[in-house]
Amino acid sequence: MTGRVAVIGAGPCGLGQLRAFQQAKAKGAEIPEIVCFEKQSDWGGLWNYTWRSGTDEYGELVHSSMYRYLWSNGPKEALEFADYTFDHHFKQPIPSFPPREVLYDYITGRAKDAGVRPWIQFNTAVRHVTYDKNSGKFSLTFERLTDRALHADTFDWVVVATGHFSVPNVPHFPGVESFPGRVMHGHDFRSADEFKGKDVLIVGASYSAEDIGLQCHKYGAKSVTMCWRTQAMGFHWPETMDERPLLTKIEGRKVFFKDGSSKDFDAIILCTGYQHHFPFLADELKLRTHNRMHPPHLYKGIFWLDNPKLIYLGMQDQFYTFSMFDAQTWYARDVILGRIKLPSKEAMQKDDDAWVKREEALKDAFEKIDFQADYIRELCDATDYPKFDIDMTVDEFKEWEHDKEHSILGYRNKAFKSPCTGTMAPVHHTPWLEAMDDSMKAFLAVKGGKAAAE
Repeated sequence: MTGRVAVIGAGPCGLGQLRAFQQAKAKGAEIPEIVCFEKQSDWGGLWNYTWRSGTDEYGELVHSSMYRYLWSNGPKEALEFADYTFDHHFKQPIPSFPPREVLYDYITGRAKDAGVRPWIQFNTAVRHVTYDKNSGKFSLTFERLTDRALHADTFDWVVVATGHFSVPNVPHFPGVESFPGRVMHGHDFRSADEFKGKDVLIVGASYSAEDIGLQCHKYGAKSVTMCWRTQAMGFHWPETMDERPLLTKIEGRKVFFKDGSSKDFDAIILCTGYQHHFPFLADELKLRTHNRMHPPHLYKGIFWLDNPKLIYLGMQDQFYTFSMFDAQTWYARDVILGRIKLPSKEAMQKDDDAWVKREEALKDAFEKIDFQADYIRELCDATDYPKFDIDMTVDEFKEWEHDKEHSILGYRNKAFKSPCTGTMAPVHHTPWLEAMDDSMKAFLAVKGGKAAAE
């Protein structure tokens, strides 16, 4: 097969795309030339944890929003790679809510197994992408950060796998510029140890606000207050955590809220979301959307309607993560290989409109889970991605939602069954709130001379 494919980013989406092509090649298919560009010095995307914040050693914006003590906030069974299971990687059953280092080892273990590292150009930032209608090709300008050399190349397809949780959305609040304590976005949050003994305000009411707030509580914050714009999270918080309506202004250390209350704080953490931001793409190629379950103008949530040779991966708001990315990458691969023929633009637009209309009618998290599961089913049914029990993942996500309502501090102590292998996870040897050591060694350790699975 002739043709060249550029993959921008070597995180879970980009590595998934490389894996999809590698699997096709392993089964005897002829594949195009694949070139993956990764700005960081190693693979893993957001999961490639760094102590740095702001800018990296080359002056580039730090991509990772990962923090030191992060644990999965959803059951691992609902994000499992069907072609590379947790049982296969770890050679033993492991608990359902792993910490960061364990998940990073799993993600990169599959990439190592695929042998795709030679396809990736590390320390390489894509600066500009344009499309020439006459030649039918994309032109990429990219910079080698190690020597600042600019290069250009052409490709038949471009896969944008840069994610959308790395460019912070930072609102302004009156008086914030004179707040005497620490003010930061969750993107720059690295360790909850910093906030031990302090009164912390978290601005936001979604997953990052929930988890960073719990992190601060776990590692000794004096109090954690979370404030919401649209709706409170409404969990049964411990005594030192509470929720209030959005702040209105800041005077010194005192923060005032919409309900008329006020409180003094030592630190403010803005968990106010992220932007879909693609400065390297020409304007006519840029996806412009806020965080939603089905961004408009992407056929099957993947192909840019105005030019389907431009592919976006992982642009959705997410319950499912790795498993959804895989479904997208296998589908994208099969379109590139000619196994799936894209319909007319009119038909693609009609399909896109139907998904958007359904998304806009979703009422709650449970309907969103069903919606995303149906999306994954549709993609997987069209490819040879290994079968897994999607119905089981739906049930487990809904059980997980109820677990959080029952105990926001204890939901990670539950265990779930793998939709790929049927293996029931063991309960972790230490309750999450007491597990201060988040290393892979500690997580996988035996306790009392017996394996955690026993």
